[in-house]
Amino acid sequence: KHPFHLVDPSPWPIVVATAVVISTTGGVIYMHGFSGGGSFITFGLIFLVATMAIWWRDIIREGTFEGQHTSIVQLGLRYGIILFIASEVMFFLAFFWAFFWASLAPVPEIGSVWPPKGIDTLNAFEVPFLNTLILLSSGAAVTWAHHSIVAGHRKDALISLLITVGLAVIFTLLQLFEYSSANFSISDGIYGSTFFIATGFHGFHVFIGTCFLIVCFFRVAAYHFTKQHHFGFEAAAWYWHFVDVVWLFLFVSIYWWGNLL
Repeated sequence: KHPFHLVDPSPWPIVVATAVVISTTGGVIYMHGFSGGGSFITFGLIFLVATMAIWWRDIIREGTFEGQHTSIVQLGLRYGIILFIASEVMFFLAFFWAFFWASLAPVPEIGSVWPPKGIDTLNAFEVPFLNTLILLSSGAAVTWAHHSIVAGHRKDALISLLITVGLAVIFTLLQLFEYSSANFSISDGIYGSTFFIATGFHGFHVFIGTCFLIVCFFRVAAYHFTKQHHFGFEAAAWYWHFVDVVWLFLFVSIYWWGNLL
């Protein structure tokens, strides 16, 4: 008898790998303008999401109902999510590097100024500032949910998670509104590409985090979490705080400081 979880043989890793290959191939076909690319990538993404849902269902069953996630296993899972978030930090660091490289020493091709000539930047203290307040409020709400779970206050946990998800949806809608009202696009030189890549990938992470929190909401409703056993929620909360911190750097550097140069 030992505290470690020896995972049973599973078909899902190879199935997910197949779905990723299909999605990637469909994306390449679509971007090169060949017919059928859109259908190919759509099928691949649906295949991928469905497989992920089934795989995670199995993990929930192992941890919640079979008791496979002992304290030692949970420690390993914590190390895993920490390393995952560290890799995400490096991911966003590349975009910040590109932004600062372009803004601190603007080349003659863009007028040797930053923002480049012809770019009408967004006011940092309109929608971006409102989104900052919304995202910080959602971080406070998810912390409230965490304390509620630890204290055994299930109703408060559900309310705070609902508030967090609602604020996340509002953030995403405002981000889409901002994109639609911007007078530049991703193809408008280095400013457009760094702005939309950095904020767009952050928006994608907000969407993933929102899905993560929605799953946690239903798991709380289904009595999956206890005071001692709620790592699934902790992982979602850590991820959400990471999303908050990235947005603060985006707001200060790209929206505010980048417009002052």
